[in-house]
Amino acid sequence: MSKRVSFPSKTQAQASGEIEEPQGEGRVPAVVVVHEWWGLNDHIRSLLDRFAREGFLALAPDLYHGKTTQDPEEAAKLKAALEWQQALDELDGAATFLANHPRSNGKVGIVGFCLGGALAFAAGAYTPIYAAVVPFYGVPSEADWSKLKAPVLAHFSKTDKWASPERAQAIQQAIESHGGSMRLELYDAEHAFMNDTRPQVYSPHNAQLAWERTVAFLREHLKG
Repeated sequence: MSKRVSFPSKTQAQASGEIEEPQGEGRVPAVVVVHEWWGLNDHIRSLLDRFAREGFLALAPDLYHGKTTQDPEEAAKLKAALEWQQALDELDGAATFLANHPRSNGKVGIVGFCLGGALAFAAGAYTPIYAAVVPFYGVPSEADWSKLKAPVLAHFSKTDKWASPERAQAIQQAIESHGGSMRLELYDAEHAFMNDTRPQVYSPHNAQLAWERTVAFLREHLKG
């Protein structure tokens, strides 16, 4: 079960989130998990639990500072009100906290969904602390792709109108033009197909495939 934790951030004295540790006492790879536009809710907590059961130290920063919603209009407002630079600084603080955690092997990856996917991309280009970047169906408005050195595994829907395959391919081309590495996986599923609390878009087969690919990718790049 995850527990609340605070950590320093460049933008403010303290940021916070929820962390879950795997069983055992040895050092393990770590991952920052970035929530969707709904906030840090039970779905994100379930992902922390899944990562911990796979042997990762997992931390989800609370970028909305205690606010969550199930209403799309309210979620859009929360997303619009998010201070992008502050969010990136809080993610950097979370990654630094994980890198220095007593259970961590010092290697940190970042995984994000929807809004969190866009932030995962941007965070990878913002700080060199990440050793692996895994965005799910998210596109940042801007990022300096020349600064993204970590390998990327990006999961996108073939039918997504917002985080479209074309936008994903443009990012891939930009990253690779700067000498970076991005593997793009496209799925016959809707946007947010990983979210098992939303039956209208959840795709069990594609979600499982994306999960297995993500775990294998993180294990490969976050070895101690």
